[in-house]
Parts: sequence; C-alpha cells; structure tokens
Amino acid sequence: MRGWLAEIGRHHNVHQQISAYAKLQRQVEIFAEWLIVPWDRDSADLFVSLRAQGVRIGTLDLKIACMVRTRDAILLTRNTLDFAKVPGLKFENWLE
Repeated sequence: MRGWLAEIGRHHNVHQQISAYAKLQRQVEIFAEWLIVPWDRDSADLFVSLRAQGVRIGTLDLKIACMVRTRDAILLTRNTLDFAKVPGLKFENWLE
C-alpha cells in the first residue's frame, strides 16, 4: 500500500497517477478477499505460556504460530527452523 501511495505522490500530473491508482485499487480488492485471523485471548494466552516454557523465536513469528495453533490450522512457511521450536504447531513448506 505504501508503495502505491508513494508512486501516486511522485506524479504531480494527475493523468500520470491513473495507473498507480488502478494498482492501488487492485491491491485493496485483493486484501478484501483475504480472511484475517484475529489476535485473540486464546492466542495471547498461548503466547504467554510458550514464552514461559522458553520458546525463543521472533515475537511476530510466535504470535503467528499461536494464532495458527489455537485454530488447529496448518501454517505454510519456508521458515521451518524457527517454527519447529513451537510445540504442537503444524506447518508445511510447499516450496521444498
């Protein structure tokens, strides 16, 4: 989003902005199709528990893992090294 907004801002001629606005619109349409999994109490509780157990991966990665695990879902990732440290997390690397 920032990239398309920056592209729009680089063009002072409004006619030159048309293409960038179209790309921004398409990006918003793609985002609208996504299912956004919420960060909720169950995920936060699991995060606290896993940190207390000594699970040491990046904070955002651990939050993602918690959101996936509390929904009994499968995480698609290339980062199998870090996510393997999360007990009970199901993940797959489709790029291998």
